[in-house]
Amino acid sequence: MPTTTIKVNGKDYTVDVEGTVPLQYVLRDDLGLTGTKFGCGMSECGACTVHLDGQPIRSCITPISSVGDKEVITIEGLAVDGELHPVQEAWIEAQVPQCGYCQSGQIMEAVAFLKTNPNPSEREIREAMAGHLCRCGTYTRIIAAIQLAAQKA
Repeated sequence: MPTTTIKVNGKDYTVDVEGTVPLQYVLRDDLGLTGTKFGCGMSECGACTVHLDGQPIRSCITPISSVGDKEVITIEGLAVDGELHPVQEAWIEAQVPQCGYCQSGQIMEAVAFLKTNPNPSEREIREAMAGHLCRCGTYTRIIAAIQLAAQKA
């Protein structure tokens, strides 16, 4: 089995997996970072979204071999020194989660989006988040949380 070293949330990990294994499996099964959820396995729902060098990607279809020297940030890596990321704080304040299953992917997308568009309109938020599905239908709260996070930044 080949050995691969990846950087996740600021820490280097060495894993023994084939290069075709999806990043999501490595994160959850090998590293125990279970905040990244498995939804559809086909890049359709967004539950598995993580950052790869700051860009949101779907970890369910990203082979570990494509990570290379890039840094992976998961939902577990957003908080710094015990302080939640402003988007995570806004999620709580806006009471977004119901079942919570899609939330880590939604938050990861929102964080990346706000880095590129710190003062978005509602339309821009809807467009940016359109690829993320929420079984509970909390879309209105998701938009409110992103607007709240943008105001706090």
